[in-house]
This record gives sequence, structure tokens and C-alpha cells, in this order.
Amino acid sequence: MASGVPMPAPVCLIENIEGQLIVNQKSLEILSSITEPVVVVAIVGLYRTGKSYLMNKLAGKKSGFSLGSTVQSHTKGIWMWCVPHPKKPNHTLVLLDTEGLGDVEKGDNKNDTWIFALAVLLSSTFVYNSMGTINQQAMDQLHYVTELTERIKSKSAPNTDEIENSSEFVSFFPEFVWTVRDFTLELDIDGKPVTPDEYLEMALKLQQGKPEEVKMYNLPRQCIRQFFPNKKCFIFDQPAHRKKLSQLETLHDSELDPEFVEQVENFCSYAFQHSNVKTLQGGITVNGPRLENLVLTYVMAITSGDMPCMENAVLALAQIENSAAVQRAITHYEEMMKQKVQFPTETLRELLNIHAACERAAIEVFFQDSFKDVDQKFQKELANQLDAKRDAFCNQNLKESREQCRALLQDIFRPLEEAVQQGDFSKPGGYGLFLQKTKELKEKYYQEPRKGMQAEQTLQEYLKSKEDVADAIRQADQSLSAKEKDIESKRVKAQAAEAAAKQLEEIHKKNQEMMEQKEKSHQEHIKQVTEKMESERKQLIAEQERALALKLKEQELLLKGGFAKETEELQKQIKALENRLNESKKKRDHCIIC
Repeated sequence: MASGVPMPAPVCLIENIEGQLIVNQKSLEILSSITEPVVVVAIVGLYRTGKSYLMNKLAGKKSGFSLGSTVQSHTKGIWMWCVPHPKKPNHTLVLLDTEGLGDVEKGDNKNDTWIFALAVLLSSTFVYNSMGTINQQAMDQLHYVTELTERIKSKSAPNTDEIENSSEFVSFFPEFVWTVRDFTLELDIDGKPVTPDEYLEMALKLQQGKPEEVKMYNLPRQCIRQFFPNKKCFIFDQPAHRKKLSQLETLHDSELDPEFVEQVENFCSYAFQHSNVKTLQGGITVNGPRLENLVLTYVMAITSGDMPCMENAVLALAQIENSAAVQRAITHYEEMMKQKVQFPTETLRELLNIHAACERAAIEVFFQDSFKDVDQKFQKELANQLDAKRDAFCNQNLKESREQCRALLQDIFRPLEEAVQQGDFSKPGGYGLFLQKTKELKEKYYQEPRKGMQAEQTLQEYLKSKEDVADAIRQADQSLSAKEKDIESKRVKAQAAEAAAKQLEEIHKKNQEMMEQKEKSHQEHIKQVTEKMESERKQLIAEQERALALKLKEQELLLKGGFAKETEELQKQIKALENRLNESKKKRDHCIIC
């Protein structure tokens, strides 16, 4: 695999131990290593119906998922196989094979619905595998789909009713593929040949009659039609003579029915070309770590006795992802700053300009990876951390300047200090010589490059520390009259006062520059968060419009069929979707006006 751990064989993703669902840690480690987008194909169906054979074919292998050769179910829980996608470079194909529904050995089938629900929640393509034909018995076996509204929540709000809940499903749910094994009928309706898709559409037609009489017939059909946005059907002949089925893994294609071989190739080709990357609401692409967190979130909800909530899962994932996005952005900022900043900088403006460019890049990194940042919690955290990092770089800049200037002053003024100690200025006219030498050394100091922002302040601090020495030389200079000494003392004080005033002016200038930078930073955050929110709103509106279009199409079919009651129920869902769509558009328009 381009990213992630090579998988020569499937591993258990979710174990089913005595009715208890437990996530396998090894499988999570594999998922956490897959940085590529994932296409997730899950298959469910009654036990011993050949699900694993199809999944092995998708993996490009003859064996892997356990086929078994008896009436005993082999697959327990949900097994996972991650392989490089054969048609999409830099994508990983995640195959999920589920334990057979209705296994007589389990005795208690209560968690079959959970297995079914997890396959729906985790996949981007959901395959339902059955035997024979799509008849009422096959529909009855698919009763799990009718329980989804009782097992899954789309919204976390406690007042979300079932209509609003189920109307959201079409936005979250995967593509639905029905695979019919050992199909023996002619694909013919009223004497006209039909495609497998037309056969499925015919099988999903509702039946007219009294509600109490047709409810069980219509309910699974209604759920499939309303919950799943796209539907596809494949039929398969029996692969070989019944006696050879137990050796299916070892049989060469030439030993199988040619029609079956072609049908399997068509199924695999469709899955490779049309199965989409797993996404979450808002167009959020799922990779391995995100799928890992979805698995943990959903199984934790189930084992705690709660209902898996799609909105909560996205928000929980957002918490993890956004926190990581903050750290990636900060790391990116620090790396850029270390590359670009050469300490010490001559001015604060120079440092702040570099900071602004690095900050802008860091914010972009954050918004690339973040989503569902409620109340901009993580963006505000990023802003605070960037401010702290900027201040740290500013402090480091001052420290580097200060240390460099102190070392430079010590080196430049060492001869003067040695001359003072040797008494070279303890003579008439010595004070004048001392001032001249000091002036020369100051000029030499000023000429040194890249001293940084503390150059003047460090010099003044050094000169101030030597005032007693200068005063002693002045007082000892017998060539100066008392009046001259007094005048010189006042001049030195005035010079010191001027330096202090200049220093205050510099501090004020630096504070002003910092305030201007903070305002620019604030505006950059507002600009990027506005663009991000607008992008998310557009994505949400597009999703809601697609969901509404599918519901309207279904309504049209129901009206043509004369299903008044079913149409009325669907209209409630359509109304709920329209309300949410209008609300999303109002928020978008309000944002544009602001």
C-alpha cells in the first residue's frame, strides 16, 4: 500500500463475542496508518450466501475472507481488508465482510441489526447479498433496513422527530447494491427483456391495498427507496456444479460457469469505477484515521446502550481532527519562522512581516484540515497560540540582540576599560581624552552590522553603568574649573534624558507596530474563517438540494402509483428538508451581507 500497513489477509475489525461488539486494536492500527482517502465497500446478507467470495474478488484474490464449505457460518463480526485501489491512484479500498445475518447458531439475533447498521454507517457502497430471486421472502430477510430509524440518529437534538431523522438519511447513506446469487429466472417482465436495475426497480414497487394488509410488504421497499440515494442490481448464475462449490477458492475461472465469471467481472468493474470515496456531511473526505474514529464512536455508542448518531460522530471526529489541525498549523508556523528569521532582525517591522507571512500559511494549513469548528473554538485556540509564538519569537529576537550587543560592547570598549585601570586618564585634560576615546568607540560600535533592535538600549545601559567612572575622571581633571565641571555634569544629564526620551519613543513605535500587526492578524483570521464557512455552507446546501431532489423524484413515482398515504408521509420529509435548506440559504445570505 502507498500508505499504511500492507495487508496480505483480512483482519477482524469488530469482534462479535457472545453478542458483545468489541473493536480489534490491530485493525485500528492499520486504519490509523492509512493517510489516503478510502473507498469503503461493505457486504451483508444471510449466512452461507457467498458474500466472502465477492469480497475476495474485489481484493483481487481467490482467498482471504473465509468462505467456509458447510452450512456453518465462518465470518463473525465485521472483517476488514485494506488494499490499494485498482482504479484510483493514491486511494485505498477498504472491504468490510460481515457475519451472516440469521445464523441459527447464534440463537439470539438481536445484534444482527447492529451489524447491519454499522455496515451502512461505515461504507460508501453497501452491498446486500441474497439468494434466488428478489421476492417477498428476500424482502422479509431485509427487515433490518426497516429498523434503521430505531437504531440510528441523524441529529443529536433531543427533539428531533422520526420524520426529520429519516429525511436526513439520504444525505448520509451509501450507495445501495443488491447482488442476487444463483439467479435462475429469465430477466423478462410482461414478455420484454429487462436489465437487472429494472428488475430491482420493479421489485421495489409498492403494493396498493389497505394499510394494515400491505404494510409488511411495502415497508422495506419504502425504506430502501427513501433512504438510499442510488441503487444498483447485479444477478449471478450458479458458479459451478453444486458438488464443486466447496472448492470454489481453488477453482480456476475456466472451471466456472462463463456467465458467472463475466457477471463477477461486471460487478467488480462497477465497484471499482463507481464506488465513491467515503465522505461525511459537508463533503469531508474520510481517510484511515477518520474511519478509525468513526468505528470507535459508533461501537462505543452501541455498547453503552445509546443510538449511534451521525451528527455526534462527525462532531467527535471534528474535535480530534481540529485539535490535530491546530498542532500541524503551529508546527508549520514554527518551521517556516526558523527558516526565514535570521536573529537578530534590525527592526521589529522586519520580524513582524515574516511573522505575518508565516501566520497566513499556518492558518491555511489549519483550514485545509479542519471542519465543523463550532463557534470557531479551535480557530481561536490557533490564534492564541500564534500570538504566543509571535511574542516568543519577538522575545528571542530581543534576547539575541541584547546578548550580541553586550558581547560586542565588551570587545570594543575593553581597551578603554584597561586604559582607565592603568590611570591613562588621571591627568590634566584626561577627561577630554576619555570623551574623545568614548566617542570613537561608539562610532565603531554603530558601524558593526546586524546588532538588532536592542543596539541603542544596550549601549545606553553600558554607558550608564560607566557613569561613575566618567564622573570620577571629570572630577579628577585639574584642567577643568568647577564651573566647567558643573556645566559638563548638566550636559551629561541632559544627554541621558534625551536618550531616555528617545527610548520611550522607540517603545511607543514598537507598541504601535504590534497593535497594527494584531489588527492585520485579526482581519486575516476573519477573512479565512469567512471563506471556510461559506465553502461549508455551499457544500451543505448542495447536499440538501441533492437529498431534496431524490425525495421529490420518489414523490413523483408515488403520486403516479396512486399511493396517497405514502405520498403524504414523504411530503412531511420533503417539508423538513425544504425548511433546513431555506435556513441554510438564509444563513448564507446573512453572511454575504455581513
